[in-house]
Amino acid sequence: MFSKLFAESGLSLDRLKSLLEVGAAGSIVKAAGGDPVRQSQYSRQIKELEDFFRIKLIERQGKGTQLTPNGKELARISRFFMLGLSNFQRGCLAEEQTFRIGAGATFSRQFLLPVLSAAQKSGASHATEVVSDGEIERRLHDLTLDFGIVGSAEISRPLQTKILGQWKLELWIPRALGLNEAGARRSFQEQRLPLVLAGNELAGLAVPELEKYPAKLTCHDFLEARTALEEKNLGAFLPDFIAANKMPKAFMQIRILKIDARTFPFFLAWNPRLLRLNPHATCERDLLAQLLSWQLAR
Repeated sequence: MFSKLFAESGLSLDRLKSLLEVGAAGSIVKAAGGDPVRQSQYSRQIKELEDFFRIKLIERQGKGTQLTPNGKELARISRFFMLGLSNFQRGCLAEEQTFRIGAGATFSRQFLLPVLSAAQKSGASHATEVVSDGEIERRLHDLTLDFGIVGSAEISRPLQTKILGQWKLELWIPRALGLNEAGARRSFQEQRLPLVLAGNELAGLAVPELEKYPAKLTCHDFLEARTALEEKNLGAFLPDFIAANKMPKAFMQIRILKIDARTFPFFLAWNPRLLRLNPHATCERDLLAQLLSWQLAR
């Protein structure tokens, strides 16, 4: 069945591992950490794979390299295969499983870290990363993340999602600005209200009223926006789960009908191939979904 694969030399786990490392690093130089001996080894091993399959696996891009479409497909197959072997080895050695979870900065701080800290009796270990939705989707396909928290169920196949909960966006301003609610609303509509906006985390929400708003300060995430708001010079749009019932009397909520009426979801996302590779991942997925849903509903 596999006789043709082994009729020639050039295919090995070590060579496939080199392809994965170069693809992940973005260049042979980066993968080798500047070590000329390892650079030569990576170049030789990938060339041997190219000779074996008779295709190009990497190509130059600027000062670095990237995997060709064939290279990406071989890397995907190799990663799937090696993850299966790694899980088998871990089971044989009775080693603890580590699950890698990607999420935005605010979700990770408010929900994911508290849930994982409280769930350490589950028998698994966890590693979290702050990652954008687009990067989460790509890495779930690559199986370099096990689970991710995203804001849309519209992700490419075969990825799957489960809704965890919904939230709203609220406008808060410091009373020190000297505005009443009507005046603040009018200033916002005229784009004169001084605001700090969480650029990265607002970008994926598609809120037309904020897309071209001339912010006085743009930061990365909602937690940073709240920190800026607390200086009492700027207003901020914040998720209700970090604003509601938690803002001191020095701040006032301003109702913006078109924004207040909207809800935004959080979804747990995963690659079903992971579940086939690792049966324990199904239990982990179900536990994560349950605990995070409870946390969001509090």
